[in-house]
Amino acid sequence: MKISRLAFSAYGIALIVIVLDQLTKAMVLGAIDAAHISQIPDGYRIAEVAPPLFNLTYVLNTGVSFGLFGGGSGRWILSGFSILVAGALAWWATRSDRKLMIAAIGLVMGGALGNVFDRIRFGGVVDFLDFSGSGLFPWIFNIADAGITVGVALLILDSFLSERRPTVGAANEKS
Repeated sequence: MKISRLAFSAYGIALIVIVLDQLTKAMVLGAIDAAHISQIPDGYRIAEVAPPLFNLTYVLNTGVSFGLFGGGSGRWILSGFSILVAGALAWWATRSDRKLMIAAIGLVMGGALGNVFDRIRFGGVVDFLDFSGSGLFPWIFNIADAGITVGVALLILDSFLSERRPTVGAANEKS
């Protein structure tokens, strides 16, 4: 199977998301200077960046979005599911010929794998970007989550844009 240049672009985007996600998490965990991650209480305020709108606040999310399905064997089930999704996206990238879709696939794939690394290492996902002071967005998230969210939005946008494009070689309808 030949992998296209576009597919490699998706893999490159995924790698960038993973590296940025893991670097920012390492910086945040380094700033806390805790011997063990399990000793850090959820909601620990690391830094006030632009109070009250934006702060760095530590939360270990053992579930999926908004903490749903957390705890117990959920760690391994969610990790396995995320790896399967990333694999399916990697395959989908080999079949895609649209740049917007490739970018979206790379963002979602990178975000999913970035969070898998946390689940395996820490038993949950390290979240720290806190915009809850705005009153509009009460959840704390990370770079991987942002990659997934933006990627899904781009997938939706791509689906709308691709519906309006005529198919190459399609005959014009006569009235």
